[in-house]
Amino acid sequence: MEHVKENHRAYSAGVWASLGAAGVFEASTVLETQDKTVRAASPWQDDPYDVVVSLAQFAVPMLALVIALRLLVWRVPGGADRVQQTVRAAGAMVTLVGLTVVSEWAAVIAGAPASPSGTWASVLIGGLVVNSLLTGVAAVSLGRCRRRRRLAGGPRSDWLGDAVFLCRRIPVLRRWAGPDAAVWVRRRAMTVFVTLSTLAAAALTGAQAIGERWTDPLLIAWFLVVVATSDLAFCVISNAVAGFIARPPRTRPRRIAEASAIAGCVAISVATAFRDALWPMFGTGSLTSVPALAALTLGAGLVTSLVTAALLLACSPHDPAGLRRRFGAAATHLQRPGTRR
Repeated sequence: MEHVKENHRAYSAGVWASLGAAGVFEASTVLETQDKTVRAASPWQDDPYDVVVSLAQFAVPMLALVIALRLLVWRVPGGADRVQQTVRAAGAMVTLVGLTVVSEWAAVIAGAPASPSGTWASVLIGGLVVNSLLTGVAAVSLGRCRRRRRLAGGPRSDWLGDAVFLCRRIPVLRRWAGPDAAVWVRRRAMTVFVTLSTLAAAALTGAQAIGERWTDPLLIAWFLVVVATSDLAFCVISNAVAGFIARPPRTRPRRIAEASAIAGCVAISVATAFRDALWPMFGTGSLTSVPALAALTLGAGLVTSLVTAALLLACSPHDPAGLRRRFGAAATHLQRPGTRR
């Protein structure tokens, strides 16, 4: 019992350390991206560094929010996987912050933009040092969390089940939150991810278009696609890491299609970040045309999706028996009580 309590304290310390580091990181990132004076002095205001910062700016608070909400049901019985999943989500958040910190240090070392100087540049670099130290502390704290062994035959949980549990205690949401709603979301997880990604991208695109006074419909549409695909990749990959929604078994063609689509989404973000370096391979001069920009970045995503699909089809043998063995227990868990499918 004492051993379990020590592990629980270690888990809690690691999660809270990661939330603290994420809070400081988000505060400094919002300042350096939303204030025009501060942004003008930022060493990482240009791509490819800005792409990483922009992704982290929206992904980190989303992860921090769901982690904080799950702490409300931290000790509720019936979730054998809850602690491990929360630690993995915190690890994903700290990893994202760490990658952003590395990108920002790379910008400082590379001197991009050329020789940033002034008070704000010094403040930003000082903040980068603080973020680096806090991220390191959070990473060490999470690293000390020993993986707890899952009890054989014990109940499994996901974040969606805990969200339903919380909503059932709010009178306004009680009628909408139930087992049927959770089953519906689990069966249509990809549809939910696409919808949420598109809505978030539409809000960000609208704000960007108004703030930058964009009038080119093609530029607005391209930006919407880039942000939506980036958000979709984040949703699917983070769900695979932390288990936000426990998805039922899927057919082999569907799994290949989803993996190929996510690979293409990642390729679009990478091509957007390194567009200036990639453009000389396909054209001459500077990349200033919106049609050329769209063709380069979206074309990279399409080619990556097709190549990924071809490789998965060639390398993944069809094994229905193995699929049943792998997902049988999860499929049984996702059934509603008293129902057989």
